Amino acid sequence: MTTPNPKPQKPNLLLPWLDVIAIAAWGILLLKYWLTGKLNLLIHPNYFWLAIASGISLLIVAFFRGQELWRRRPHDIVSSAEHINFFPPGWGSGLVLTAAIFGLIFTPRVFASDQALQRDVSELLGTSRIKPQEFGRDSNTPPEKRSLVDWVRELNVYPEPDKYSGQKAKVQGFVIHPPNLQKDYLFLGKFVLTCCAADAYPVGLPVKLTPNSEQYTPDSWLEVEGQMVTETLSGKRQLIIAANSIKKIPQPKDPYSY
Repeated sequence: MTTPNPKPQKPNLLLPWLDVIAIAAWGILLLKYWLTGKLNLLIHPNYFWLAIASGISLLIVAFFRGQELWRRRPHDIVSSAEHINFFPPGWGSGLVLTAAIFGLIFTPRVFASDQALQRDVSELLGTSRIKPQEFGRDSNTPPEKRSLVDWVRELNVYPEPDKYSGQKAKVQGFVIHPPNLQKDYLFLGKFVLTCCAADAYPVGLPVKLTPNSEQYTPDSWLEVEGQMVTETLSGKRQLIIAANSIKKIPQPKDPYSY
C-alpha cells in the first residue's frame, strides 16, 4: 500500500524580511542615541565616530538587502534562505530585533551611588586605582579651577594630603553615602569612562559638611566650594573638602569624566 507523500509546508515569506528589519532597527538605535545625546552614557567620545558610522552602514545594508528581496521572486527568496539550522527559523534575527526594540524604548541610565557602592567606593578614599595617564588635564591648573577628577589625579601623583591643605576648591559631583562614613560627611563622586560603560569606575573625595547643612540625598548633584584640609577618616589621613558653600545643581548633560 502506497503512503501518500505529506503535503509540503508552505514557507514563511516574511522570515527573510526579519533580517532586514533587525539590521535597520540597530542602525536607527545607534543614530538615535547619537542625535539625542545619549551616546555619551555608553561610550567614550573618542568612539562616537565608530558608532555613527556603524549606524549609517547598518541602514545602508538594510536598504540594499530590502531592495534585493523586493525584486526577487518568492521561490528564489525561500530557496536562498534554506540552510541547516538547529533552531527555529528566524530566532536569531528575532532576538537581535528584540534587543534593539528594548534599546529604543528604554533610555540608558546614568551610573549612580548604588553602582558606586557596589564597586567599593569607600576604598576610594585613597587613590590607588587611578592611573595618571588616564587624565590629560594640565597639572598646573589653579586649585579653584580643578574638577573633582583633577583633584583625584593630583592626589595620585602627589599623595601627601598636607601638600594641598588650605587650597581652595570648587567641584561638582553626585552624593554618595558610604556606610562607614560619619554623618557630618558625604562622599562627592563622579564616574570615569575610559572606553565604554562596562569599564566605568567611581572616583571622588569626602566633603565635610557645614554645621547647618541639610541631609543631601544620594545621587543628587552638588557644587561644593571650600578649602582642602587633612583629617583622619576610617583610620587613614585623608584630604577632605571642608565645605563653605553647597549648592544643588541639575545633573550635567555629560555626567561622566574622560
